[in-house]
Amino acid sequence: MVFGIKRIRLFAFLAAIVGLISCGSRKAAYVPPVAQAMPDAVVALTTISSQQPQAAPEIQKEDAVETVTATDTWLSRMQSSLDTLCHSSLFQTTQLGLYIYDLTTQEPVYAINADQRMRPASCQKLVTSIAALHYLGENYKFTTGLYITGSIAGRILKGDVYIVGGMDPLLSPSDLAAFATVLKNKGIDQVAGRIYIDLTMKDDLPYGWGWCWDDKYGPLSALMINGRDGFGEQWLRAMRSAGIRLSHTGVTPRILPSTGTVHLATAAHSIDEVLEPMMKKSDNIYAECLFYQIAAMGGQKQAGRKHVAEHIRRFLESIGQDEATCQVADGSGLSLYNYLTPQVLVALLNYAYQTPSVGNHLMPVLPIAGVNGTLEKRMKDSAAQGNVRAKTGTLEAISSLAGYLKASNGHDLSFCIINQGIVHSSQGRDFQDKICILLCQGFQ
Repeated sequence: MVFGIKRIRLFAFLAAIVGLISCGSRKAAYVPPVAQAMPDAVVALTTISSQQPQAAPEIQKEDAVETVTATDTWLSRMQSSLDTLCHSSLFQTTQLGLYIYDLTTQEPVYAINADQRMRPASCQKLVTSIAALHYLGENYKFTTGLYITGSIAGRILKGDVYIVGGMDPLLSPSDLAAFATVLKNKGIDQVAGRIYIDLTMKDDLPYGWGWCWDDKYGPLSALMINGRDGFGEQWLRAMRSAGIRLSHTGVTPRILPSTGTVHLATAAHSIDEVLEPMMKKSDNIYAECLFYQIAAMGGQKQAGRKHVAEHIRRFLESIGQDEATCQVADGSGLSLYNYLTPQVLVALLNYAYQTPSVGNHLMPVLPIAGVNGTLEKRMKDSAAQGNVRAKTGTLEAISSLAGYLKASNGHDLSFCIINQGIVHSSQGRDFQDKICILLCQGFQ
C-alpha cells in the first residue's frame, strides 16, 4: 500500500505540473529528439487532458492510477516507436506528412508536418465522398431522364426525343435498351423529329483541371456509357434494336425546353452504388461523376470545379478548418493541382466517424487491409489485416494512405500519411504499412 500511495502522490505532482504548463486549456506538446535523418520539425502531441484528476484525494483506488498509467504507457511507447520509424534516411530527400488522431479519447496523438499542404493523390476521393454525403444525403440518386415533345399519331412521334444527362457512371446499354422499350410501349415506331441530348449537368471541359496529357481518362461528359464516351452512338443503336425508325440520324446537344415536354422514364442509381467502385477500386471516373453532383446542387447549370470548391470551402469552415489549407482541383486526385494538409483530411474523417449519415456509407466502401480493394495485398498476415480501413493514393512521386484503424490498446484511430517526392511508390507503401502494423500490434 505504501508503494501505491507513492504512485498516487507522484501522479498528483505530475498532473499539477501539466496543469500549470497547459494553463488548464491547452494540451502539452511532446517534442521528440530531431535526428539528422529528419531535418523537418517533428511534433507529437500527448493525450494528457486538463480534465484528469489534479490532486491525490480525487483518486480513491489504486487501480485508477493503474488505468491512467497504462494509457500513458501505451502512448509513450507508441510515440517512441513512431519517432524511431520516422527518423529514416528516406526523409533526407523526401517529405512526410503524418497525423494520427485518437477517436476514442478525442485527441491528436502524433503529428509530423500535419499543417503542410501536400498532394493527396487518390485520397482526394475521401474529400469528394465525405462532402457529397454531407451535401447530397445518403439517399441521393444519380438520374438520367427520357423526355419527348410533340404528339403521337399513327405510331409516329411528331416531335423530338430528349435524354437529359445526370453524369451517371453506371448508365449502361441495358438502361438505354429500357428507354427504347419505353418509347416502343408508348406507341412509337418512328421518330419524325430529332434526337437531342441535354448536357448542361456540367461544364463543357472534357478533362479535369491539372490532368496530365498522358492521363488515360475522359473525356468527361454529362452523358457517358459505363463511364466512357460514345453515348450518342449507343443510344441510336438501342432505338433501332427496339424497332424504332429514325427520320434524322445523329444526336445533337440541346437544352431541354422548359415547357411542352413529357417525362417518360428515369434511370437511377444510388450514391452507394457509385461509392463502392470509386473507393474500393479507386475508380477516377466514378469520383469525377460524384464530384459534379456536388457542383450541380440546386439545379446549377454548366456547373464546374469552382462551384465544388466553394461548397467544400463552406463545409471545411463548418467543421472548424481553414479553407486556405485546401485547394480542390478535381474529385479523383488525378490533378497535380490538388493540395490539402494531413490535418484537414483527418478532420474530414473525424466528421464522417461522428456523423452516422456519412460514416455508415463511407466505412463499408473503404478498402480493408489484407482483405479487399486496393489494400487486398497489403499488410497480409499481420496485426493490421482486417483492422485497417483506408483509402490509398498513388501519383508520380506521391503515395498516400488515410482512414481508420483499431489500435492495439482497443482505441479507434483516424490517420493520414502522405509521402511526397519519393522515387518509387513502394517506398511510401512500405512505410505506411509499417506505421499501421505498429499501431495495430503494439510495442515491445
